[in-house]
Amino acid sequence: MKTQEIANNLVEWCNKGDYAKCYQELYSPDIVSLEPSWAEHSRSEGMEAVGKKGEWWENTFEVHSTTVSEPTVAENWFSVRFDMDTTHKPSGQRSTSSEIAVYQVKDGKIVQEQFFYDMPGQ
Repeated sequence: MKTQEIANNLVEWCNKGDYAKCYQELYSPDIVSLEPSWAEHSRSEGMEAVGKKGEWWENTFEVHSTTVSEPTVAENWFSVRFDMDTTHKPSGQRSTSSEIAVYQVKDGKIVQEQFFYDMPGQ
């Protein structure tokens, strides 16, 4: 798949809530996922580690809604904006947030994703 097709599929499937399909069809088994350095899972390498990060997310946050913007594509890279309405399960605090995700594509698969957002409460 070309970068534009991968980007379009990721946006469509995420907006439908079908994250598993993204991981199964778009991601390299050797994916590297990067969060800000202060985040719980700042670096996850490989599909197993990314899966554990996803489990942590599901156990920590109730997601009320997520919207993903149209992608911006530049050669083997693309970015999207995620807007989320979530509740932090341990505290019960509900909030909205926005983040930018940047993806790198190689050999028809996403090989790296990196998320940019402010520290909660900042």
